[in-house]
Amino acid sequence: MTAPEKQQAAPQTAASGERPARWRTVVAWAGVIGWGSWAVLRFAGGDRLPGIGAPAAPLLAMTPYVVAAAPIPVAVALLTRRRRAAVAAVVVAVALVAAVAPRAVSDDRPAARGPALRVMSVNLLFSEADPDELVKLVRDRNADVLSLQELRPEAVDRYERAGLNRLLPHKVVDARDGAAGSGLYSRHPLRELPPPGPTQFATPRAEFTLPGGPTVEITAVHPVPPISSAAYRQWRRDILLLPAAAPSAPGGRAPVRVLAGDFNATLDHATLRRLTSRGYADAADRAGAGLVPTWGLGQPRPPITIDHILVDRRCAVNGFTVHDVPGSDHRAVFADIRLP
Repeated sequence: MTAPEKQQAAPQTAASGERPARWRTVVAWAGVIGWGSWAVLRFAGGDRLPGIGAPAAPLLAMTPYVVAAAPIPVAVALLTRRRRAAVAAVVVAVALVAAVAPRAVSDDRPAARGPALRVMSVNLLFSEADPDELVKLVRDRNADVLSLQELRPEAVDRYERAGLNRLLPHKVVDARDGAAGSGLYSRHPLRELPPPGPTQFATPRAEFTLPGGPTVEITAVHPVPPISSAAYRQWRRDILLLPAAAPSAPGGRAPVRVLAGDFNATLDHATLRRLTSRGYADAADRAGAGLVPTWGLGQPRPPITIDHILVDRRCAVNGFTVHDVPGSDHRAVFADIRLP
């Protein structure tokens, strides 16, 4: 090759070397940007932001799966030998893990010395859940109070004939067609309370007093799922209408408030975290079971954790379990709590 030919080939060789280098950089930083954008959405409370809240709400429920895949951009950056991208990917991964991983670790229990209370919640899937299996579950767990969602009028008698009202003889029920009905069943006499506001689905509330213990107020929770712009707005309103925990009371003794049901929300939603910041603790989170899925198992979608029992922060959570319910697409959630 002559000298002029060598000079002409040199720039071509350099350019061809630059192209793979640029693509490696693009690929490495694309992963960082993707997972980093999700982290920003999660920490900024995307489901409450104007303009993006409606599409962000369903997406944010997938956050634990995004966290599980967070090593991918780290590995890609290392394989492409992009050190800065690798460092950035590690920072993003650590931030996401810090937001989610604590749910799998039990917290210290408050020094609660009141009576025990066993709370269960079940979404019945349009009242298709098997009555005998439901009653057996209530009996086996020795539940004191049960919150039911998607309770239809014609199904009330079916569940009671199976023996539900023999185990839990006291009830406050607002059964409705479709998915809108809910009800409370209790071992202890219930006094019905006004609903928290104009929620789209039924939100029955009641109070009872345990022997030698405080008054307990319990609410059956079931906001609409945020699957459209209109439903998203109602979902936020329904959740934020729920009462705060531990309000002031005459004589200085506040009732213990418990919210139990299908919230159609996970702890990655700022809307639910805003509710818990008003004096509640998520029983599953306290027990280290906050990542156990409660809905979507056996379906062509990732299962997520949308059924919750929120308890007054003064309560101790002695145990939390999740149970399959034949006929329903939700799992029952059960919390054994100790009242203050």
